[in-house]
Amino acid sequence: MKRSSAGTAKTLEKLEKSVQAGNYYEAQQMYKSIYARYMAAQKYLEALDILQSGTTIQLRHGQVTCGAELALLFVETLLKAKLPYGQETLDRIRAIFHEFPEVTVAYQLSDEDDLQKLSENMLAAKAQYDGCTSFLKAAIRWSAEAGGPSKGAPELHDMIAQCICSQYPELDIVKASTHFVRGSQPKAFAFALLDFMDKCYPGEGDLAIARGVLMYLAAGNLRDANCLMDELKEQSVSKQTQLPDTPLLEFIGYLLLTLERDALPLFRMLQQNYKSSIERDPSITELLDEIAERFYGVRRRSGLHSILGGMFKMMESGGAT
Repeated sequence: MKRSSAGTAKTLEKLEKSVQAGNYYEAQQMYKSIYARYMAAQKYLEALDILQSGTTIQLRHGQVTCGAELALLFVETLLKAKLPYGQETLDRIRAIFHEFPEVTVAYQLSDEDDLQKLSENMLAAKAQYDGCTSFLKAAIRWSAEAGGPSKGAPELHDMIAQCICSQYPELDIVKASTHFVRGSQPKAFAFALLDFMDKCYPGEGDLAIARGVLMYLAAGNLRDANCLMDELKEQSVSKQTQLPDTPLLEFIGYLLLTLERDALPLFRMLQQNYKSSIERDPSITELLDEIAERFYGVRRRSGLHSILGGMFKMMESGGAT
């Protein structure tokens, strides 16, 4: 992608000074006005430079709503310009992602002032979360439509999973899992699962682990399913904690070994022997049906709605944020 013109550089400098002076709204309108002129002239590269610069400077000054608006326009411009999928653009998206500020929410309250501060911080955290995830969802769609992986770039899924995991007041592990499975960081997924185990109700931890492993397997990714379990064991030792010792996770361990070979009868036997554990969550049965089809060619029962498909489609349609 070629560099923007000297005229654009001067415009960027002028706009940055406006933001630094605290004229956030006025600067935002100027960014959008100049962007519209560039788009009308089909000067897409200049438009992208304006938007990335505006996003960066607004976010660095804590103007998350303004920054997120420009970030979304950045992705829309990628689509309108029909720019192909590539590492340079992914790097620009990553740079914008890292500019979104992290908001720390403290729950130790001692007086009314603390309560007011908590309320303000929670609103700020929600704005950050909504802006960042909307931007990344749009970026995932761009990557899929611009010649990248059909489900979106793995590194973008990693980013949105990171964003989900950093939010308050509790981790939505199902939403995070859909992105981790399409990402490329089972080590980070294991860390998120262990963090969830520290906060969840009894009985939820092993279900979250099982679903994560099974979602990898339903996608045909035996390597990362095994890697996730290995990381969970290793990280639990370093954290001096223990993984749940339940029949469900015992089943997962046997299942991973079974899928290393052509052993459909053993697969079916495991399902029968651990039936009560499997039936704790309907999604597990659905995932196992997906796994049987992918690994052993077993056709799924007709008319059965796929919960896995529903989980993934939530993300694609905007529900997994």
